[in-house]
Amino acid sequence: MYSCRAAFLLILFVFLSACGDNLLPSGEDKRTPVSAGSAGGGVTQKFPDFSVTDILGAPITLSSATAGKKGAVFYFTMWCPICDSHMSDMRTSTTPLFPDVNFFLIDYISGSVAGAARAATENGYAIGVFTTLADTDHTLLNIFQATMGTTVVIDNTGIVRMNEDYRDGVNLRKTLSVLP
Repeated sequence: MYSCRAAFLLILFVFLSACGDNLLPSGEDKRTPVSAGSAGGGVTQKFPDFSVTDILGAPITLSSATAGKKGAVFYFTMWCPICDSHMSDMRTSTTPLFPDVNFFLIDYISGSVAGAARAATENGYAIGVFTTLADTDHTLLNIFQATMGTTVVIDNTGIVRMNEDYRDGVNLRKTLSVLP
């Protein structure tokens, strides 16, 4: 009995030690500081132009994403239950308040436009307030240093106003409410 308990504790210790400081996260942003107005995906940076295809095969660029609007929101999805809860919350609590902003879902896992279209359809997001983009070569993923749940706001001048993991939508709505 003692050896089983010791083995369990050893395995638990090894497992938890692999987490590093993630057991007690500081909450501090450890990304490299950026210069305001420089090119990139960090907050205060000017987002470079891009071209990513939506699930209908149309190219979406920075200028088309923000055309005639105050800005654009990009949400990086893996189509998992957590992403679905974020997207559902955004659809009901945020998009109705900001008709002057375009909302995009970024599928970076399906690997093709057809795969992204299938995933969007299967998850109930093929039509509606979101436009789904197929980031097949990880253009947006890499520039934003994104992962599942990353939410980015770009204003109509191309400046990144927010780049963080989605939590409860409060900061997203706060950021959108002060877009110029």
